[in-house]
Amino acid sequence: MNRNKEIAIGFVVGVIANAIGVLLYILLFSDMGIVETYQAAVQEDHVGSLLALGAILNLVAFFGFLKLRRDYRARGVLMATVLTALIILYYKVV
Repeated sequence: MNRNKEIAIGFVVGVIANAIGVLLYILLFSDMGIVETYQAAVQEDHVGSLLALGAILNLVAFFGFLKLRRDYRARGVLMATVLTALIILYYKVV
């Protein structure tokens, strides 16, 4: 397969894993609904923390791809994680 396509697949998997991680965190550890939890995180400036907790699932995807010897897909997941880190940095600075 094409190298860029493999990286793109890994990037999409990383973004989806992050979104699922955020939703799982909200569903498991929050007493409020998804929208209410997000609104509370925005009000209290905790959106970056919420994203960071969601990014934990990227570890599973990253090491899973490495175990399957899909190095370029793992690189895509790493790129998605770096993008998440930049978004968290933006929320912390602004």
